[in-house]
Amino acid sequence: MIIIPAIDIKDGRCVRLRQGRMDDETIFADDPVEMADKWVQAGAQRLHLVDLDGATEGAPRNFSIVEKIAAKYPDLPIQVGGGIRDEDTVDQYLECGVQYVIIGTRAVTAPHFVNDLCLEFPGHIIIGLDAKNGKVAIDGWSKLSHHDVIDLAQHFEADGVAAIVFTDVSRDGMMQGVNVESTVELAASIHIPVIASGGVTDLNDIKRLCATDEEGIVGVVVGRALYEGTIDLAEAQALASQHQP
Repeated sequence: MIIIPAIDIKDGRCVRLRQGRMDDETIFADDPVEMADKWVQAGAQRLHLVDLDGATEGAPRNFSIVEKIAAKYPDLPIQVGGGIRDEDTVDQYLECGVQYVIIGTRAVTAPHFVNDLCLEFPGHIIIGLDAKNGKVAIDGWSKLSHHDVIDLAQHFEADGVAAIVFTDVSRDGMMQGVNVESTVELAASIHIPVIASGGVTDLNDIKRLCATDEEGIVGVVVGRALYEGTIDLAEAQALASQHQP
């Protein structure tokens, strides 16, 4: 299992939100590229970038920052989400060196879009399923849909997506512990990889996730815990590397 540092970008800066609320942010760095440097030097094997402005506005707003990070680390897998609502945007991200694009809201509101993307960009499409009480949240987590997480995940698996990033919105940024039970339930219901996200607090969360390797949880996105120092990236990755499926 790999530990994936999150770099959330808002107004050009590296921030963390609480429960996805744009008005409840903590600024951790003025330069997201420098933050990427920090995580790469600490041994990151992949980066998770989110354009928060893009997520709420429906179109990329921090593309140039993502482009700079991808250009600086061409051999590092990067997954990016936030405001990716059309094929041209996917193409632009992949062309600039990003390996995976994460589709969130558009995957829920226009499911045929995912099938089209998987046909055009096979192996590069990840779906971000952000949930509250088992239902999928959209539009930067501001709205709750009627869709069931597992039903949608199974549908997208059939479309050919590369993986699912599953986030418990109620725990994201709250340092209350990852929702292992729901993540395991999702992973057990599909055959494609699942990346856990939301609420990771300390090494105990990493240990709990490592114990579920056989369920297909291949990675975990970690944000606030890294920024506030309750998890050391190198230590966490060393622990995770000892627990191979």
